[in-house]
Amino acid sequence: MPESVAGCGDRFVRLPNGFRICYRLDGRPGDPPVLLLGGLGEDLTTWSQPFVTALASRGFSVIRMDNRDSGRSTFDSAPAPGTLRLLGGRPRADAYTLTDNAADGAQLLECLGVDRAHLVGRSMGGMIAQTLAAQFPSRTASLTSIYSTTGSPGVGGPSLKTMSMLAAAPPRTRLQAVQAHLRLTGHLAGLAYPMDEAAEAAHAVSTWNRTAGDADAGMRRQMQAIRASGDRTSELRTITAPTLVINGDRDPLVHPSGGVATAAAIAGSHHVVIPGMGHHLPDSLADRIVELICAHLTPASDHPHRRNSR
Repeated sequence: MPESVAGCGDRFVRLPNGFRICYRLDGRPGDPPVLLLGGLGEDLTTWSQPFVTALASRGFSVIRMDNRDSGRSTFDSAPAPGTLRLLGGRPRADAYTLTDNAADGAQLLECLGVDRAHLVGRSMGGMIAQTLAAQFPSRTASLTSIYSTTGSPGVGGPSLKTMSMLAAAPPRTRLQAVQAHLRLTGHLAGLAYPMDEAAEAAHAVSTWNRTAGDADAGMRRQMQAIRASGDRTSELRTITAPTLVINGDRDPLVHPSGGVATAAAIAGSHHVVIPGMGHHLPDSLADRIVELICAHLTPASDHPHRRNSR
């Protein structure tokens, strides 16, 4: 049964699999639902309020969720994998996979009485959205995959500099977390759409305050989930939902070849490459991305989505 927290936009639900998922709702309950899925180490607030408001103002009901091992959702009790295990692609036997993440999303929709939703995911969230669309087609009205990839080892890889930055010692204080976030985001942001330093610093503080577990261990388990899921190209070929693939041409974390491979794997998909965009979605890009998403979603929205109101 969903529950809310007084004075806070966060709501919680205990899924049948035992995980407690934190989520937020924006927009009118009767409008077509959109499920937003964040990336590696990101909590639901990474989808900024201006971005969410822009979607809601265009007639969509927006659901944001913290993936397991992020934000205020359950942090897994399994030990985090070590660096050598991650680099070697040797997941622990108790690793979860993107299939488990997708099941979390499908179960959340079930708990909210949502039959089908438009799925929008960024980075790792794009992988989760892809997996949800492939494995839960009856739950999927459409798919939008933003700067994501297929899991194929030959595409979508990070640059060496990005890998070294991700391997840095994790922050242990709020100040260190802000500094680390600004360094990494500044590197990922691309040329044409640089980060807003003040906004990103405030976001880093918010993320630090919302994190319910060990953020570094959670991110390592999420990275392990990606590695444990392997090459998903053949699974992507089974997706029948209308699909939009978006990425920039200056992405140092997920090379643009990942977007090309994703679009090639999903029959009939529409691929948009934004010049100068990196692995970051600042508010200066929000309207552009929302316009692309809404143009994609509108033709797929003419059907019932909910069994009951929230």
